[in-house]
Amino acid sequence: MRERHDFFSDNTAGICPEALAAFAAANAGFVPSYGADRLTAQAADAVRALLDADAEVRFVSTGTVANAIACATLCPSAGAVLAYEQAHILIHEAGAPSFFGGGLEIEPLAGIDSRIEPAALDHALARPRGPHERRPAALSLTNATEYGTVYDEAMLARLCGPAKDAGLGIHLDGARLANAVAAGFDPRALTRAGIDIVVLGGSKAGAPFSEAIVLLDTSLARGFDERLTRSGQLTSKMRLLAAPWIGLLDGAGDDCPWIAHARHANAMARRLADGLPFARAYPVESNAVFVTMDGARESALAARGWRFARFEDRSARFVCSWATSKEAVDALIADARDIG
Repeated sequence: MRERHDFFSDNTAGICPEALAAFAAANAGFVPSYGADRLTAQAADAVRALLDADAEVRFVSTGTVANAIACATLCPSAGAVLAYEQAHILIHEAGAPSFFGGGLEIEPLAGIDSRIEPAALDHALARPRGPHERRPAALSLTNATEYGTVYDEAMLARLCGPAKDAGLGIHLDGARLANAVAAGFDPRALTRAGIDIVVLGGSKAGAPFSEAIVLLDTSLARGFDERLTRSGQLTSKMRLLAAPWIGLLDGAGDDCPWIAHARHANAMARRLADGLPFARAYPVESNAVFVTMDGARESALAARGWRFARFEDRSARFVCSWATSKEAVDALIADARDIG
């Protein structure tokens, strides 16, 4: 089997040069532990500048723990978090939100192209619930979504407005928020929409192992560090979690690597989508391409060394990253066309 480029996930790429340089630089010398250092403060300032928000920022090691802690912060153990029916927190996190939240439940909502259908949210908020049912306490959104689509500001406002009016807290899973921003989403819209906690994805954007939990509602910071400690996420060498963000967010606005690399990944996905001889299963709006493909073609591509994923709806997913090259995309397209 020939070794070919991996389109299984943007997690399979290594560390981007800017994050790696910042990580290496942070390794020098001695600094205070547990985030009481200037590098962690500098990284938090960079995140605040990106979102144009006076927020509390904490750094953790994985997106799963970031989402789980966020949900647990917003939802009591007897409550429910409303989320898209194939949301990552429901399908791919092994019950972590429930574990960290003492038994909270994720209530699935229907959607179109991986975006929650407003009518489904309205119904969940309005329907009567008896004493034996859980009551919604939070809404969780994902941007870019699990199927690569992007909420624009109007879509976000349409969902967040009723949720806030009903007293729900709002969490946004931004594992691929960089790709949504590169597609035109304004990160400052998160504050305007009334979102309480945002998870900013670093790992998929080129960091080694770092996600940022951004508490846009700063009142949630009370007791939050204790929650991190109990979760094993108040890291002693916090500077090494924080420093990659200094590299990722260095530069003005859209020129920072976090967005520039995502813009490249999105462009590679569009190039791939335009060239593949398969029907698209979802609109290509960020860095993922979903297509319909039979088992014979899947096996033929795998035999030529290509890795990609089958998703819950049985579509085939190809994900581009900061490291995806035009040459790799064109080689995959050529092989896909060759197998017919």
